[in-house]
Amino acid sequence: MNMMSADGSIPTPTHPASEFLAYEAECRSALKPLLAGLLDAAEAAGWNRRTVASTLMFLAVRLCRDRI
Repeated sequence: MNMMSADGSIPTPTHPASEFLAYEAECRSALKPLLAGLLDAAEAAGWNRRTVASTLMFLAVRLCRDRI
């Protein structure tokens, strides 16, 4: 299954949100290569990978909370 298009964009879901487990698994698969690339780039820039990961979790929660 191709998870990213040639231009690096995130593919649209093929499962409806009502199929929660399949929808969530598909989202994870779509975002995993992008997140891995971001972690690699931050680490190459000199950031500690674990710090970057925890910062991304913090920012994700904050961004979700701010939209509610």
